[in-house]
Amino acid sequence: MGLFTRRSQDTTAPATAVLDVDPALAALTGDYVIDPAHSSIGFTVRHAMVTNVRGSFAEHEGTLHLDGADPARSTATIDVTIASVDTGIADRDGHLRGGDFFDADAFPLMTFRSTGARSLGGDTYRITGDLTIKDVTRPLSIDLEFAGSATDVYGNERVGFEGSAEILRSDWGLTWNAALEAGGVMVSDKVKLTFDISAIKQA
Repeated sequence: MGLFTRRSQDTTAPATAVLDVDPALAALTGDYVIDPAHSSIGFTVRHAMVTNVRGSFAEHEGTLHLDGADPARSTATIDVTIASVDTGIADRDGHLRGGDFFDADAFPLMTFRSTGARSLGGDTYRITGDLTIKDVTRPLSIDLEFAGSATDVYGNERVGFEGSAEILRSDWGLTWNAALEAGGVMVSDKVKLTFDISAIKQA
């Protein structure tokens, strides 16, 4: 169930709708810290035109502010440690950390700062904000699905979100590539970002 359901204020009145807040979801309003041990930030990119390479960033932290009565007032921040990139191949990870790609020594963090949020209906929401990679900041929209809430065995109140976004890495200056003999390039410009977030409510 989404944060809102619509009902008509009066069936005989003009068609003006009122937003009813779901009490269970309104109770989720508050500040949360992303739990990196139970969250993942990953990516998928086409390699050599024939297969996908998947990777993730092992080190990240962030915060959420959820407003159950008005999703537009919700906010999110994420900081990702570039040097923690992991595709399962050490040489490839080293290349990604180097100057051809992220230049992790000079630009150790990738950051996201939300600038807006809205409901897309049901349990789906769109977070818009600024994604900074290296010294380039550009807008990014992330579609997220509310996966639920629960109290864990330690008494922590948790919420979960799953989502994704697509970017062109060249928009952030990540332009390294190599031409293939048969045509095409080694690494696709298009990258899919994935988010699987578990966050703990703060007192």
